[in-house]
Amino acid sequence: MGAGRFIAAGIVAGVATAFARRKLDEKVAEGAFGGAGAWTRTNHRGEPISLLEGPAVAAGLVAGAAVGGGKAPGATAFATAAAGAFGLVDDLAEDTSVRTKGLRGHLGALLEGRLTTGGLKVLGISGSALVAAVAGTPRTGSAFGHLVDVGLNGALIGGTANLINLFDLRPGRALKAGTAASLPFMLGGAGAATGAVLGAAVAAAPGDLGEKDMLGDGGANALGALVGSQIAFGTSRAVRWAALAGVVGLMLASEKVSFSKVIAGNEWLNKVDMLGRRPAPAVEPGPSDESVETEPVATPGA
Repeated sequence: MGAGRFIAAGIVAGVATAFARRKLDEKVAEGAFGGAGAWTRTNHRGEPISLLEGPAVAAGLVAGAAVGGGKAPGATAFATAAAGAFGLVDDLAEDTSVRTKGLRGHLGALLEGRLTTGGLKVLGISGSALVAAVAGTPRTGSAFGHLVDVGLNGALIGGTANLINLFDLRPGRALKAGTAASLPFMLGGAGAATGAVLGAAVAAAPGDLGEKDMLGDGGANALGALVGSQIAFGTSRAVRWAALAGVVGLMLASEKVSFSKVIAGNEWLNKVDMLGRRPAPAVEPGPSDESVETEPVATPGA
């Protein structure tokens, strides 16, 4: 990893995230992009919280990935931007009256012939991840081996995009999860991506931990896609298979158990989770309440 690229990616991602967040705030205050109501949700405390962090972080990550260079910067930036865009569609256009939760729920709706915004997001991120894998995976060995690598990389990018989003249920949790997932690969060929993750996270953390902003699907999916691309394009096949197994295992586990309950029940994980946050409410919501952070706030006349 070049230290210069790492630093450049971090600075650009941080500056771009902060700049985009400020500009979006100004435009939304003027009534653009649907106004503040379209971007306001209710968090786990029942307090209003803004989704504007999501597109700002996505923009910062794309800028950082493009500037950082390294392995497959174009494919990485594309996957990150596409994941952010499809996630944002789900954030803003989801029909909450017929909410379908989880990957299994969205795929089930597709099998029934219903295309939810979540289903569109799954298809869009999966397709764009595969396109990024085709563009960014170098041709080595046999044609079959290359085909396997492309499929592996596409699954890793799309799966990680979904996984990081599963952590966006409490302040700062998805930022911490994305950073933790990226750090082990900092010294590899795609280490500049870690710089981009750190830069965007530092810029977004005050609002996120302060419970003023949240990543939403747009920001969390973009963060996951960048980390997935970092692993896909910067590690050996053995590491990629191991990473994919971990990603799939955690996604399957999320359908059965509450990550929030697991974290709260582990002293070390809970300390990391609470780092920088306000004290937790006296009673943590159960699994059925975890989606409260993305519920729209009622607006006058709605």
